[in-house]
Amino acid sequence: MPMTSIAAHYDGKQVLFDEEVDLRPHTRLLVTILEDQDSDRQEFLSLAATALADSYGEDEVEYSEADLKS
Repeated sequence: MPMTSIAAHYDGKQVLFDEEVDLRPHTRLLVTILEDQDSDRQEFLSLAATALADSYGEDEVEYSEADLKS
């Protein structure tokens, strides 16, 4: 039997498929729980902002558009 991946979510009481799927009773399932991606994204954005802030000091030279073209 081929394996099929179907997006689903947990509503606090039960697992719900995000799309309609036709399953026979007693069909075996394999459930994979994904980490909360929002927290990973926030952690990445915070790290990126810190790295960017560390890259430019208050005494950083300001370049004009003319400086960039030359």
